[in-house]
Amino acid sequence: MDPVVLAYALYLLISIPLTVLVARTLSKHGRTFLAEVFADSPGLAHAVNQLLVVGFYLISLGFVTLFLTSRATVLSAREVFELLSVKVGTVALVLGFMHLTNVLVFNGIRRRHLAPKPAPAPFPYPGVPQAPPFPAP
Repeated sequence: MDPVVLAYALYLLISIPLTVLVARTLSKHGRTFLAEVFADSPGLAHAVNQLLVVGFYLISLGFVTLFLTSRATVLSAREVFELLSVKVGTVALVLGFMHLTNVLVFNGIRRRHLAPKPAPAPFPYPGVPQAPPFPAP
């Protein structure tokens, strides 16, 4: 078997399960954040979680696929491992970045939802003339 093909096969055998593992972890633990944020609508929490997971899969697997090719000359087992380490390391860094981004997004959503809402001002204000709701003809 051609060493480059072997490197590609090993790359896919490592990168795809790694992507699935990260996506499942994000889905499982992201569910907790979203359930708290959308406590009044559990269906919406589940839908948002699923949409985030699908987006994660599309971006991650798209990157894994696009990053598959290489112009490196691979003639030995050492070169296979060197090529593989660069490819898998890059995928791991990209997945880590995406994971961190998802955590920050979840946290931002949670913070915005849990932030105290300002009390609405009494309306109309006593003693202040109010404009009519529609312009006079």
